[in-house]
Amino acid sequence: MAFLILVIGDLHIPDRALDIPAKFKKLLAPGKIGQTLCLGNLTDKATYEYLRTMAPDLKMVKGRMDVEATSLPLTQVVTHGSVRIGFLEGFTLVSNEPDLLLAEANRLDVDVLCWGGTHRFECFEYMDKFFVNPGSATGAFTANWVPEDDEVVPSFCLMDVQGISLTLYVYQLRKDANGVENVAVEKVTYTKPVEPTGAS
Repeated sequence: MAFLILVIGDLHIPDRALDIPAKFKKLLAPGKIGQTLCLGNLTDKATYEYLRTMAPDLKMVKGRMDVEATSLPLTQVVTHGSVRIGFLEGFTLVSNEPDLLLAEANRLDVDVLCWGGTHRFECFEYMDKFFVNPGSATGAFTANWVPEDDEVVPSFCLMDVQGISLTLYVYQLRKDANGVENVAVEKVTYTKPVEPTGAS
């Protein structure tokens, strides 16, 4: 069985959302996840306890709304296989421009950088590094400016790291034309570049 890493953040329970959607909770059953990387804005103890039931190995960073969690670090790094993964909430970044994210990835010396704070899923590869924003698992509204017809889509990610390869599974709760919610899953892969060994 694969060692799955849950990447989740911007929950804002109960301030901006009541709970994690039931369709997501059904997928996030205990025993399926090996480690959780929480990118901040958890904001309540009950959600913290819920995340601990999914995977006892819970790594967290401080989000701008985690005002009572004064001892949480702003960044953390974990290693799986040959892949180093760094994560942060994002409020310490000046912007989400690729060059600034790259500078942060280089500062943390990581292959993969996960950041939050925007409430929008995004992933891309840039300069041999992989960048992931899991979005908001609850679909909590954001205080940032967004276009009027652009709503926040609840989302989270699961990572499966095997050696130098990472498979990212993106789960998004989408509504069809009739307003019926369905979980859409997208798969994205990243392979860490291998340094040439010795001269021929």
